[in-house]
Amino acid sequence: MRNLPLLSCLLLAAVLFTRPVRAQELQAEVTITTENVTISDRQLVQQMRNDMQTFLNTRTFTNQTYRPEERIRCRFFVGITEIPQNGTYRATVRVVSSRPVYGTGYETNVLSFADRGWIFNYSPQNPIDYSENTFVGNLSSLLSFYAYIIIGMDQDSFSPLSGSPYYDRARTILTNAASQNVTTETDEGWRDTNNGNRYWLLNNLQDPQLEAFRSGMYAYYRQGMDLFITKPEEARTSITTALQGVQQAVQRRPGTLLARSFFTTKADEIANIFRTSPDQQQKVSVATLLSETDPTNSAKYQAILRQP
Repeated sequence: MRNLPLLSCLLLAAVLFTRPVRAQELQAEVTITTENVTISDRQLVQQMRNDMQTFLNTRTFTNQTYRPEERIRCRFFVGITEIPQNGTYRATVRVVSSRPVYGTGYETNVLSFADRGWIFNYSPQNPIDYSENTFVGNLSSLLSFYAYIIIGMDQDSFSPLSGSPYYDRARTILTNAASQNVTTETDEGWRDTNNGNRYWLLNNLQDPQLEAFRSGMYAYYRQGMDLFITKPEEARTSITTALQGVQQAVQRRPGTLLARSFFTTKADEIANIFRTSPDQQQKVSVATLLSETDPTNSAKYQAILRQP
């Protein structure tokens, strides 16, 4: 480079240093509680939290460019329930992700999922290592699996079915983890052991029979929530279309985990959206659809029919 004219060197340096840098996709917050166990070393718990949060926030999971303000907000609520042996932990974890609603200060939850089967080894002296194509440890596999689920669902909310590549990567993690022999980290959540675990969450997201649910997510968020401030009636029409997609998915797969997770996350929000609708016929139609599809929250949906 010393043979180049000085001006050319300066221009080249400027190009190199202004090239966009791939930002991390997640803005994660990890909370760890230990009410059900006795851990005398509180610093260990703090270090565990810091290491999980650092793993999620400093690793790049995609080839996409995310500006700092575009990072996906997510929270991991980790409740340690048992310490089978020194350095091994069982936990119940709720994973929550959200996205901003365009033109507002409101954030709407996209995922809220309780995973009651985490088991992992952790030592403050060892980094949380991860390899995409091989199983390194259960903790890094769990964190990476949910990172891809979060990214995939966020992508589905902005563009129809665009989360598919990230579900494929989550599938690779699941397959590698499920193929492990019995160890102290044996985790049945990677296998078809019950219809409420992470295996079935991913299966539902990749099930062609439930594609109407994923298509409905685009209608709900991008064509619905993001338009609500400027075009509320058009937004409600799109959200109704999304709910019809969810209903179709439930009719094809009664009791599907994906629908249960959706209504756990969205029931209150949906009721609030339609409670203020000036179209009484729309309110009756939506309340009926929701009560039939999600009878658990029927009381919330009946509140739609009350006068605002």
